[in-house]
Amino acid sequence: MSIEIANESGIEVSEEELVSVARFAIGQMDVHSAAELSMVLVDLDTMADLHMRWMDLPGPTDVMSFPMDELEPGGRPDAAEPGPSMLGDIVLCPEFAAQQAEKAGHSMDHELALLTVHGVLHLLGYDHAEPEEEKEMFALQASLLEGWYESLRQAQVRAEIAERDRERDRRLLGKTGFTDSGDPLDPA
Repeated sequence: MSIEIANESGIEVSEEELVSVARFAIGQMDVHSAAELSMVLVDLDTMADLHMRWMDLPGPTDVMSFPMDELEPGGRPDAAEPGPSMLGDIVLCPEFAAQQAEKAGHSMDHELALLTVHGVLHLLGYDHAEPEEEKEMFALQASLLEGWYESLRQAQVRAEIAERDRERDRRLLGKTGFTDSGDPLDPA
């Protein structure tokens, strides 16, 4: 899966986290592993311009999605088999997201992760114009975001266990007169 990020916002954000949450959401939605996604982070003025140009709404917004290939469940009937596709572009405005995060009482990183999942779902055809659509999309969004956080927690636990095991092995090698930096059969 190819995910490209261009940060033109002037605000430092964790691009690694944005890629991680986007990759997780796309994977959970069973999108082909060779799919491509582009993410652009912009300033308030650029987002306000895009918002007016594409939605005919004044002022900036938090996230906009621009789908590329039309995705259909099960693929197109005239396609030989499902394959990679360009999902489209997600445009995020970190400054706007920071303002929303402050009002909501959480971090900008969390807000950007939430908006990334939101943008991915829009690229996959989800919408929230009608109450039932909103209920479905926001429930899925919350589930995906919680799943991503859980995957991060599990990765952290695995890393801590691996480090504890490495430290135990180093102590054991030291007690037996071997070092872990060279040949274990060559006493130090």
